[in-house]
Amino acid sequence: MLSKLKQRKRRRTHGFLRKSLSNGGRNVLKRRRQKGRKTLAL
Repeated sequence: MLSKLKQRKRRRTHGFLRKSLSNGGRNVLKRRRQKGRKTLAL
């Protein structure tokens, strides 16, 4: 089980909002949508 603090850092660096900020991250989300992934980001 991850500690709350570590979990927060993990979500801030790998989460959906962070991914949708950058061009590369948006591409990742787009590819994952196309592939049909159930979860797009953390």
